[in-house]
Amino acid sequence: MKRAVIAATAAALIAGSAVSFAANSNAGPDAGGRWHPSAEDRAILTDARIVALKTVLKLTPDQEKLWPGVEATLKQVSKDRAARRDEARAARQAARESNTAPDPIARMRAMATRMDASATDLRKIADAADPLYKTLDDGQKQRLNLMLRQQFHGGGHGGHGPHGDGPRRG
Repeated sequence: MKRAVIAATAAALIAGSAVSFAANSNAGPDAGGRWHPSAEDRAILTDARIVALKTVLKLTPDQEKLWPGVEATLKQVSKDRAARRDEARAARQAARESNTAPDPIARMRAMATRMDASATDLRKIADAADPLYKTLDDGQKQRLNLMLRQQFHGGGHGGHGPHGDGPRRG
């Protein structure tokens, strides 16, 4: 259960909303019909999610001492992930401009690389969050779980994806 909550916390904070980690800092609302937040926007949205997490947990003074390491790790992982998204977006754009046909094997390798990076990020967050998680009481753990469900399930309305489509587990 502990690992599941830590992994869910990590995933929620890494993934966040699609808006918060989209790349291309110079694009406005008319660039391709989709808004891409700037690096400053991403940092602000990440900070807001971190503050929300801390608020939901209602940390005790002893737990507060463990928070800075968790917060620093969450911010660094978010920053690293945004950089990887910027690189991937630039590579996709270059492929489009060169009119290169997609190579399915290369795409599988790229997907595996992204999964490896996400797994590394999850481990970093789990390692940073573990000491704090061990001190949370049952109420804090329940609030954490509720917050993560709402973030992953679009307000807690059901199963998979941000819109709650699909079966719901447990």
